[in-house]
Amino acid sequence: MHLITLNPWSETDIFQMVEESLNLKKYPEKYRHAVGGKSLCLLFQKTSTRTRCAGEIGITQLGGHAHYLDWRTTNFALADLGDEMRVLSAYVDIILARFLKHTELVEATAAATVPVINGCCDKYHPTQALGDLMTIQEHLGRLEGVKLCFIGVHNNVCNSLIAAGMKVGIEVTVVAPEINPAAVDKELWDAAAQKGLYKTLDTDTPNISPALEKVIAESDIVYTDTWVDMEFFTDPSFAEERERRLKKMAPYQLNAELLEGHACKIMHCLPAHHGYEITGELVNDERSIIFDQSENRLHSLKTILLRLLAHA
Repeated sequence: MHLITLNPWSETDIFQMVEESLNLKKYPEKYRHAVGGKSLCLLFQKTSTRTRCAGEIGITQLGGHAHYLDWRTTNFALADLGDEMRVLSAYVDIILARFLKHTELVEATAAATVPVINGCCDKYHPTQALGDLMTIQEHLGRLEGVKLCFIGVHNNVCNSLIAAGMKVGIEVTVVAPEINPAAVDKELWDAAAQKGLYKTLDTDTPNISPALEKVIAESDIVYTDTWVDMEFFTDPSFAEERERRLKKMAPYQLNAELLEGHACKIMHCLPAHHGYEITGELVNDERSIIFDQSENRLHSLKTILLRLLAHA
């Protein structure tokens, strides 16, 4: 059993994971020796704060061990990917992989003989979505019927929110003038739309403000993410594209004016670029649940580790 996307997981699986995550957060001492010394490898091509800490600290708090591998300091980039995954599988009990490309992650998972967790790729971010569901349940007391508005670039996080919403009954409205090409997943979008749990706001409509105001007014949660992936934000070769995106996305910044008078909760998967997709004022606003959301990455990932190791 792997966690590469949420698509193959059942509604029951997802609801149970949320309940177990909340229970684990409330009673962490009950899980101090839950994995019996098993080992987690973190195999990362991408930089990370939350996913790395959640993995390393999480497995340790469960009574296991963590081994961090920076892709650039291994032979993964030089050797056959399948061979290296088979070798790594012989050393550890579970792998948390953070890859740049979804296609490479799928190839690596096919060769692994232990469970693999997708810690982020260019198409999906399922561990983020499970932590987000936990946070929504914690703050709103429900999942089914919640209305979430995602404003920004349609990316991997947005895809996993749609996939998660389809499982638990969250209606996701996406306001995205830009779509990351790697995140295109029409099969997922069509399936969610058929259930009435996914829709988009046409950003090409002149004077979109009234329509956007209406969506925000009807939303329980407004969610945003970086407009430029972290690995590209300071990359000189991406500078021209970065400036194009920042200019195009500027009207969709989460700020005090846009959310004035609205009681919606504010979410962001972090790290945030203050002054771009969200102002620092809103990151620290009383409606913000961003830092609870960040903390819950630890508790939810511990639950993921427990479930996948139990099925191994």
